[in-house]
Amino acid sequence: MIAVKAEGLVKRFGPFTAVDDVSFEVGEGAIFGFLGPNGAGKTTTIRMLCGLLQPTEGRATVAGFDVAREPDRIKESIGYMSQKFSLYADLTVKQNLEFYAGIYRIPRKKRAARIDTALGIAGLRGLERRLTATLAGGVKQRLALGAAILHEPRIVFLDEPTAGVDPASRRDFWDLISGLRGQGVTVFVTTHYMDEAEHCDCLILIYAGRKIAEASPRDLVTRVIRGEMLEVSGPPPGKVIARLAPDPRVRRAQVFGLTSRVLMEDGPGASEALKGILAEEGWPEARVRPIRPGLEDAFMHLIEREDERITAEGGRTR
Repeated sequence: MIAVKAEGLVKRFGPFTAVDDVSFEVGEGAIFGFLGPNGAGKTTTIRMLCGLLQPTEGRATVAGFDVAREPDRIKESIGYMSQKFSLYADLTVKQNLEFYAGIYRIPRKKRAARIDTALGIAGLRGLERRLTATLAGGVKQRLALGAAILHEPRIVFLDEPTAGVDPASRRDFWDLISGLRGQGVTVFVTTHYMDEAEHCDCLILIYAGRKIAEASPRDLVTRVIRGEMLEVSGPPPGKVIARLAPDPRVRRAQVFGLTSRVLMEDGPGASEALKGILAEEGWPEARVRPIRPGLEDAFMHLIEREDERITAEGGRTR
């Protein structure tokens, strides 16, 4: 069954095209990742799917309801956690949950149990009277998730839910997301964190409003990265990249922290060939080792390729 379907979605704000002909399907019970840098069009897309923005062109359905014709039915059927913390800082934890229980029209006889579940998600049982403003960032996000699923929706939209949250809290939050999937809930999540994207069943990479790739995290890497990935340490990465970029044997080279990552052509002896190139350039002591390419490598490759396409077409016309 299809939980979310988009066909040729376009959203323009005056002359600016924020989302440009984006199509995809999300199966029920999946964790679906929308990956891209800030300003790529992720939030605009999610707001259209939640019935908060009207598409300029194209169509989409969520839980079987059309986003343009039935936005109110969609809002009743989904949970939505916005990019910015959405609860009221000047209310207590319990007051916030009671307020959202009323908004979602949860029957009074069920409210206590639902609120208790949300408190458990946030780890706040016994702290119901705590002022929400005093909570740590990660706890706030867990509380916001608990509020978003009070009415037990089958589809949950999470817009960069862990932005600005510490790594340990991010890990805890993703444990909660995995738990939702285990209950059959469809989770649609936007993120720009590569480690989070690894948890998704399927990913879409969006850049400059366009979908540039769609696959599982593993398949995305194997489809995009063709060749031998090598890490170079020792010489200044910026200088290494500048020297290697014109070499026809080098498919791609980029700075990665204090090292350089170099994608060589397929074939035996790639490591030795790179050592030879580096020696010729004056770095005979450079250390070269093979590494397994990851999602970030694929992501950067796709963005570079898209930038080349945009440049060849005369720049962005957005």
